[in-house]
Amino acid sequence: MYRVLLPIDTNEDRALAQADYVASLPSAGDEVSAYLLFVFTGDEGEELPDELEQFKSATRVGSVRRAREVLDERGVEVHVVDDSGEAAADICDRADDLEVDEIVLGGRKRSAVGKAVFGSVTQSVIRNTDRPVVVTGGRRGGTD
Repeated sequence: MYRVLLPIDTNEDRALAQADYVASLPSAGDEVSAYLLFVFTGDEGEELPDELEQFKSATRVGSVRRAREVLDERGVEVHVVDDSGEAAADICDRADDLEVDEIVLGGRKRSAVGKAVFGSVTQSVIRNTDRPVVVTGGRRGGTD
């Protein structure tokens, strides 16, 4: 089984592009296992009272649900996981824990100057992992 980690943020177009990429892998429906990771950071990562903690789940995030729908429709095995903390470190740690074969990040559109440099999370993941990293954009026709 080929294991792929998709760190998903709140942007649906990027999440859908990530899912499209994974679904396009050879024999994706039979041989790919996708791990959708949502990292709660900043305000969304703050501790909640115990009675509300159950509602802090990646499955409640729209972009995660949409990516899962695409992968489910194409027969890809999907697992949804979440974490709280610093996104880049959590992505690399989770990639190691799950022993994934590849990390698929959703890149953002950048200005002319910004195109020369990836975003800080993307840069950090690329620098701190020995796993292959693919950076997708948003879906064509979507907004980034």
